[in-house]
Amino acid sequence: MYVVEISLRLSPMPVAVQRKDLEAARALYGEVRQALESGHPKVLELTCEKDEQKRVSLLSGEIVAVQIYEKSSVAGGGKRPGFSFEP
Repeated sequence: MYVVEISLRLSPMPVAVQRKDLEAARALYGEVRQALESGHPKVLELTCEKDEQKRVSLLSGEIVAVQIYEKSSVAGGGKRPGFSFEP
């Protein structure tokens, strides 16, 4: 499972969307990044793969960061979200 996490301006909690495979997660990451690079605010609608009824719409002008990471099924192990300076 892969997570695309979006940080919003003036919001302490990020919006996270999960994708089953890496290619789908990369495609969503690319879509969000392209909206950021365009410089023109637009509405992005994100859906849940498990339940298509779950939707969230975001204004791309309020997005400050986007990251992608693999969700680990082992607590405390595996890959962590964000960036780390540990060797």
